[in-house]
Amino acid sequence: MKEIKAVIQPMRLEQLRQAFRKIPDFPGMTVSRAQGSGYHPDKPRGQGLRAELADYSEKVRIEIIAGDDEVDVLVATIHRICYTARPGDGVVWVTPVLEFRRMRTEPPEVA
Repeated sequence: MKEIKAVIQPMRLEQLRQAFRKIPDFPGMTVSRAQGSGYHPDKPRGQGLRAELADYSEKVRIEIIAGDDEVDVLVATIHRICYTARPGDGVVWVTPVLEFRRMRTEPPEVA
């Protein structure tokens, strides 16, 4: 299993949800508000701490736990929907999941 995380523009969330609904057996996602500032090599530096801290913009963070066979389709969907080629499009990354349990459907182990 893998965890897919993405930080995207809020205006892309509804379109992404619609695309995910078309994917058979979509595993679901967690969505939360986030703020962030990305890497911009052409941006002038040295404006002071106050300017740096005020440089954050509103984002949406998405987290999905998916089977290894689902990852490529989900990442490609996120990239296709959220890509505009402009600064602030966001990022997507994938990490391994060592253990996963559904609380509702898997009773706890008895010690």
